[in-house]
Amino acid sequence: MKKIFLSIGLASLALILNSCERDITSLNEDPKHPTEVPSGVLFASAEHALLDQVLNVNVNRNISRFFTQQWSETTYPDETNYNMTARPIPRNHYNRIMASASATINSPGVLSALRDARRFLDGESVTPIQKNNSIAMIELVNVYAWANLVDTYGDVPYFGALKATAENPGNAEIPYDDAKVIYLDLVKRIDAALALINTAGTGYEKDLIYKGDMLKWKKMGNSLKFRLAIALADVEPALAKTYAEAAYNGGLFTDKLDNFGLQTFPSGLLSNPVYQDVIQSGRNDFLPSDVLVNFMNTNNDPRRAVWFTTVSNAYVGGVYGDQNVFNQYSHFTNVISGENAQGFLLDYSEIMFLKTEAAARGFSVGASAAALYPQAIQASMDEYNVNAGQAAAFIAAHPYDAVNWKKSIGEQAWVAMFNKGFQAWNFTRRLDFPKFVNPSGSLVESVPVRMFYSDQEYLLNSTNVKAAAAKIGGDKVSTKIFWDKF
Repeated sequence: MKKIFLSIGLASLALILNSCERDITSLNEDPKHPTEVPSGVLFASAEHALLDQVLNVNVNRNISRFFTQQWSETTYPDETNYNMTARPIPRNHYNRIMASASATINSPGVLSALRDARRFLDGESVTPIQKNNSIAMIELVNVYAWANLVDTYGDVPYFGALKATAENPGNAEIPYDDAKVIYLDLVKRIDAALALINTAGTGYEKDLIYKGDMLKWKKMGNSLKFRLAIALADVEPALAKTYAEAAYNGGLFTDKLDNFGLQTFPSGLLSNPVYQDVIQSGRNDFLPSDVLVNFMNTNNDPRRAVWFTTVSNAYVGGVYGDQNVFNQYSHFTNVISGENAQGFLLDYSEIMFLKTEAAARGFSVGASAAALYPQAIQASMDEYNVNAGQAAAFIAAHPYDAVNWKKSIGEQAWVAMFNKGFQAWNFTRRLDFPKFVNPSGSLVESVPVRMFYSDQEYLLNSTNVKAAAAKIGGDKVSTKIFWDKF
């Protein structure tokens, strides 16, 4: 009998969960007679894997901060020049979000862990309310992960995905589905999940992010729907308006405490992924970039003092795309790279900028873009405890430009989304601001607006990935995601 070895990194996960009566780091699972695994542990494992993959800065698997030129490198500037083939970065990101067979022992694929959590939940003794709430939580994290894959690659295997398993490795030829069709289905899944939520009850108690608080999960679901709605605004404006207004009326994030992520990472193996790669690694590979720092210097942005150290009383960013001597430039403060620093996948400041954009597009979200714009900047200032007087002075000096609203929102959202690579990338692609310059040493034709498909797909799913590449206009970093119309 062939077996799947299910591993969810419990050695680290137990530090937060503080409960696990069995060692399941090498659990043998018979797919026809499943061993009982607490689905809540699997769900927490998926949350951890998602946080780790989206927030880490490891050049082997997440270079999203370079797509928006907010970070620079020192000795090895390959990734700031968009070399994604020397290290299999597209493969590693895809596998850590999607795969079961290709994920590492301590890093299961997010989606495969959620699939198993849903399967094991059916065999557990829980109340109907607890079960529905738990299903809703599984579904909302599923949607987040799937949307990330679409936003990264475009068309991906979706309806037939997760069928290739260790006991049937030959079942890897899975068709790619249209990215827009996937997006519309994801919105339906959010609506179905929200309909299951009963805020009088709780969900998984092992939930790393909200501890099963369904009021928080309801806001997360609506906020995630709002993000997807705004992404659709240029290609399906009527649908986007309908979805965005429904999500707004359902209740979005209202402050930082609603954020989807961790307000404070714990110490140890589950510490801040940025800390692990920037500090704990013992390497000096990363710096804030001159592209970002110079923009903030020009605007006398008070967030510099929170995020960066100084060199001779000045904020100095490393030259983007070049080698940089570490000690000659500003570094990240503990607010960014500290062991217990915050890390968010979807947050209030992002939602406020999305609301501003929605209002600029004519959607009904409670206020005008001119009124929401300063509130969005203030939300970012509050997120990092910037002095109130400094924040007010900055906002007064940088008013909303209704004529050039994409520039106003795009540039300020880009700054506010600092250290949130994928969030910043979505804003800059959709609004086309700031305008980035492809570095002289770049190995690709332009600053990336998508990531290459996994090289592994060309070996395991060759016919389908080639067809998908042809359909979207080529497997190139310059091929736009379907919603990136302009």
